[in-house]
Amino acid sequence: MSAKNTRFEKARIVGSRALQISMGAPVFVEYPETMIDPINVAMLEYDADIIPISVKYE
Repeated sequence: MSAKNTRFEKARIVGSRALQISMGAPVFVEYPETMIDPINVAMLEYDADIIPISVKYE
């Protein structure tokens, strides 16, 4: 997923996922306890290509 997204799509996906995480959604990647910023956690998920958000291309 991460190879074909533009920087704008990446920003939207990471931002949306960070909002979900900040509202209490389960996280699908291991992260250090000192990492408290949901944007950084969402970036870890995005880089691991396990972020549960998809983009529909038409």
